[in-house]
Amino acid sequence: MIRDGFVASAGRRDASTSIRALVVVATLATGLAACETVGGLNPTGIAEVDDAAALQASQTNIGSLSGVISANPNDPQAYNTRGVALAKSGKFQEAIADFNRAIQLNANYAAAYTNRALAFRQIGRNDAALSDFNRALTAEPNYHPAYLGRGNLYRAQGNLAEAIADLGRVVQLNPSGAEAYHGRGLVYQAQGQHPLAIGDFDAAIDRNPYVAPPYQARGQSLIAIGKFDAAIEDFNAALNVDNRSADSWALRGIAMDRAGKKTEAQESFQRALAIDNGNRIAKQGLSGSRGGGLF
Repeated sequence: MIRDGFVASAGRRDASTSIRALVVVATLATGLAACETVGGLNPTGIAEVDDAAALQASQTNIGSLSGVISANPNDPQAYNTRGVALAKSGKFQEAIADFNRAIQLNANYAAAYTNRALAFRQIGRNDAALSDFNRALTAEPNYHPAYLGRGNLYRAQGNLAEAIADLGRVVQLNPSGAEAYHGRGLVYQAQGQHPLAIGDFDAAIDRNPYVAPPYQARGQSLIAIGKFDAAIEDFNAALNVDNRSADSWALRGIAMDRAGKKTEAQESFQRALAIDNGNRIAKQGLSGSRGGGLF
């Protein structure tokens, strides 16, 4: 899972880092995630609150951060951090208002531009998002979260060469991060360059083995090159992280079917449909389709 996370501080921090308040209050759950995969797997969005606990933590932080802003009304970081908490609660217009104020107070605040861009993406304003990513990079040319966000936007828009350039820049600036490797792997996958994609998914998993989408993505490329047993292992790994992923169950079914394990394939398709009765991959698998041209 590539994480287009909002950035709390003005410093250079990984875009997936948990958001911390300016005072000692509840830490927000890491979670503004972008699970965008190829092959028609119905991306879950640019950002989403992970669960009810994360939402409760966000609401607690919003109240605390409002107190910080009352005490420090001209502190751009305070507005930026509250904007992050608002965005994590799904209040994107309110978050944008806070990022606006942060930028008014500090016109070179790269984190606030990046965060506002991510919020704009949530409400479908991709042109405004691209403008803000560019402004963040003008303010701070080596700010890797902005390259990551812009690269993911380019990828979503089908501008694959630009996406590879931006995500490659993130790899240079933040080689220990998993997100850019995953994102670039998805671009290579979309281009049909599966060996390159698998190499990037390997790197993403090496850096963060505890999230499901890189396993799922690598499994898709392994299917594409005929390594069905290895693909099954990857979908099993994805399901060990999240066994409620209908796509992982459905793709596991495809790999099982290609490996000649018909009974197990049918069971996987049924599990997928029990979670999401509209899952296209599982429906095609049960009808005997060869994956609907996904691979």
